[in-house]
Amino acid sequence: MTAEEETLPVLAPPAEVSANLARLADTVARLRGEVDHAHAVADGRALIELAKGVLMERLHCTPADAARQLDSLAERAGLTPLEFAADVVGEAAEDRISEVTQEFLARAEGEDSVAVRLRTAESGVLAAGDTQRVAESILEHALRPLGATAVAVWLAGPDGSMTLAGSAGFSAEEAARWRYVPPGVATPARSALIERDTVWYPTLAGGGLPSIGQHTLGEGGRVAVPTGTGGRIIGVVEMCWPEPLPAEPGRLRRQLEALAELCAHTLDTWDGVIAPVAADGSGDFLGELVDFVDGLHDPAVLLSPCLDGGRLSDFRIHHANVRFADPGGRPRSRIVGTRLLETYPLAAEKSGLLDMIQRVYATGEPFRADSMAITTLVDKVPLTVLTDISLTRFAGNVLLILRIQDDAAKLAVLLQHAQRLGRIGGFEENVVTGAITWNTELFALYGLPATATPLSLNELAAHAHTDDAEGIGRFLRAVLHHRRPSSTAFRLQRSDGVARYIRVVAEPVVDGRGELVAVRGAYQDVSAQHWTEVALAATRDRLAETEQQAIERNRLALQLQHAIMPPAKGPIDMPGLRAAVRYRPAEKEHLVGGDWYDAVALPTGEVLLCVGDVAGHGIDAATGMVSLRNALRGLAATGAGPAQLLTWLNLVAYHLTDHVTATAVAAVYDPAHRKLRWARAGHLPPIVRHRDGGATTLPLIRGSLLGAVRDVVYQEEELQLDEGDILLIYTDGLIERRDRPVQETVARLVTLVNGHDGGLEHQLDTLLTYSTADTDDDTCVVGIEVRTTPSP
Repeated sequence: MTAEEETLPVLAPPAEVSANLARLADTVARLRGEVDHAHAVADGRALIELAKGVLMERLHCTPADAARQLDSLAERAGLTPLEFAADVVGEAAEDRISEVTQEFLARAEGEDSVAVRLRTAESGVLAAGDTQRVAESILEHALRPLGATAVAVWLAGPDGSMTLAGSAGFSAEEAARWRYVPPGVATPARSALIERDTVWYPTLAGGGLPSIGQHTLGEGGRVAVPTGTGGRIIGVVEMCWPEPLPAEPGRLRRQLEALAELCAHTLDTWDGVIAPVAADGSGDFLGELVDFVDGLHDPAVLLSPCLDGGRLSDFRIHHANVRFADPGGRPRSRIVGTRLLETYPLAAEKSGLLDMIQRVYATGEPFRADSMAITTLVDKVPLTVLTDISLTRFAGNVLLILRIQDDAAKLAVLLQHAQRLGRIGGFEENVVTGAITWNTELFALYGLPATATPLSLNELAAHAHTDDAEGIGRFLRAVLHHRRPSSTAFRLQRSDGVARYIRVVAEPVVDGRGELVAVRGAYQDVSAQHWTEVALAATRDRLAETEQQAIERNRLALQLQHAIMPPAKGPIDMPGLRAAVRYRPAEKEHLVGGDWYDAVALPTGEVLLCVGDVAGHGIDAATGMVSLRNALRGLAATGAGPAQLLTWLNLVAYHLTDHVTATAVAAVYDPAHRKLRWARAGHLPPIVRHRDGGATTLPLIRGSLLGAVRDVVYQEEELQLDEGDILLIYTDGLIERRDRPVQETVARLVTLVNGHDGGLEHQLDTLLTYSTADTDDDTCVVGIEVRTTPSP
């Protein structure tokens, strides 16, 4: 049977199928529907310790006094300490139920309908014989009137697992799916168990945890309440509502906690998990048997029978000592608690191990076998090892001593699987006799059946690409003639037309006289590595080409920038004024942005001043900037004012460029009268520093950015300047920050200008030095100082 066939559910095994295979099919079908829960029932010693705790609480004595009292009282009653401890714990549980019920009813005083429901629920719980009926009674008589639609009662295992002991309001399929929750799976019930307190989820989505009924009950509220007896928590009651619950539980929380306590006495005695004890009641011996197994020097496993409807269906691995080593290499934590056919599904088919265990369990006759082959699945790969087996029945359980006999054989099998996964085939060629040995994987690499005749190294070139003949020749000379280890790679041409890249490694074997006797080596399929290297080389070539293109673009952009705006920092003398410029690109790798400036003497004797900022960086921004800058120069020759110039420039940006948008400030200065007319297109207004002290920002006049819409009306303002006044026009790269509003950064800039008393160029250097901008944008600052007389 293959691994795939083992996973197919078998609903009704044919009569002719053996009993062992039928049990295996039942196991596989059950595992598809649910994960079998790991059962753990407190042994006699734990019960005695619990009874001692009850006596300590009631008698207010020490643990030693409680132990003596327990022995003394048991002797007076004519009972064993274990029987008397059971009575003490049972009495404590009943008393707690009575106290909880009275507390519950007291809290409901004055609410007749609630009191009636609680009395009915209490009556149903005390009359119920199992946890399932308790869950149904609580839902019907107490939770439905509170709006709940489902309840689940969980039993907590000592290993952290959760077993569904009873439920109501869920479908049978849903309850079967959540029959067992392995340790470590986070659910609302486990959260309550860990926190030892009520966990309240107004909506299940708020908790973010998977749980029973999450798909059928939607995103309603959910409450998980821990419950227990004798001071210990043994389980959790999980209650579900179809609608969200209030964030503050109030009285409802107290009622639910009291209801959960009603489940404790049936949960404590729930027998839904078959305990691994003998039919004759010798379960008290199980704890001592576990200690005995741990004391063995041989690897040992304790198997407990699993009875379904009185029929033996399987064995559960109840315990494994520290010397036990799983043939598949799995840790003991993954073995203990599972069923035999879950962990070793091939035990029923190939090895006959299950037959032996059943015979020992049925007859009580021990069984011994040497060199017995045991097959297990490791990642769906069958692994067979030879073991020494010993089977003995103890107290209704079966002790299995299993010692792996031949580590060398195990290592050989593991090596075989490693070669298969690594696509490695080994060979040995006897050059004296001509005998050639290949392993199975090497036949697969060559595309040959296992019955084919292995190929000699001298035939290697005949099965390789002709271009690889020279490399194969050097490889053969090194190994066969020079007797040195060597390797080479070649393209294997298989008979089925498939071409593979193969690396062969070989070493010579010589006798005492130095004569060549044999050649050993291995072939490995390195096709995936080869194509990865080819793809990597192609990617490197494309990356180098892209980097070269980027370098060329940056070089071209830099040349364009220098051609339009030379980087010189010296002042520019114009009629009636002196101008200075500072430009800082956004980043070193992208030296050109969209900022531009211009100062042009017009035929009318006036001076055109402008600063602009085109959106973007690089070649596209630079070409857009060139278009707008040159267009403005040509339009200024008409003698129009700044507002009209920006109106025309907006039409240029809208119609004659490729979706260029920009902000700008345009000004026309009359040196004869020292008057400045200016307009703005979405740009920050200039700053004026007066000769007699004080700096102000010009008003935020109307004007939207260039190229956004077709028809825009721009407002124009006029400013009277005096000798020594400085006008500063800048782009937002000087002041823009992500964490502050622009009004605050502009105010800081005005303060910085107002506090400076140096010359024009020093003023600009100071602004760049103390700029706190963090948006990594281009920065352009143009300063104009009004002079006494126009320069010639």
